[in-house]
Amino acid sequence: MPHSFGVRARTRHMFAKKFRQHGPIHLSQYLMSVKVGDYVDIFADPSIHKGMPHKGYHGRTGIVFNVTKSAVGVRVNKLVNGRIIEKRIHIRIEHVRKSKCQKEILQRKKDNEAAKAEAAKTGVKINLKRQPKQPKEGYFLKAAGEDGVVTTIQPLPFSDLV
Repeated sequence: MPHSFGVRARTRHMFAKKFRQHGPIHLSQYLMSVKVGDYVDIFADPSIHKGMPHKGYHGRTGIVFNVTKSAVGVRVNKLVNGRIIEKRIHIRIEHVRKSKCQKEILQRKKDNEAAKAEAAKTGVKINLKRQPKQPKEGYFLKAAGEDGVVTTIQPLPFSDLV
């Protein structure tokens, strides 16, 4: 049989709803506030065919550059023949989720600002840089036995039992 190269080719699992997740889309998805500059995850909802992104963008994270009444424009990086091209695509709001990729960075920034204010108040110098995981601290192992004396064990001399 001929091989098909349609727009939705090889999307059997990608464009399928999860178990017990079928049915109409939640209203909160339409009421989601999106501003220019927000990070969003492109996640195509298979129950809505209008404004669905191409399968190549499914699961990608991009930055919103335009907001219309029912869709958002997203800047996404795409690998084409070994080079990365920034693509600008418009997707309906049903196929977009707010990304959590910046959550950790923003939390760290907030903690650093609080630590900086505390340091300025107390006058103590602090290091706000992230540190890689350090090797374990060195320690001395306690000697075995209750009395703390190390016992040397010697092998028994060979004896022929025959």
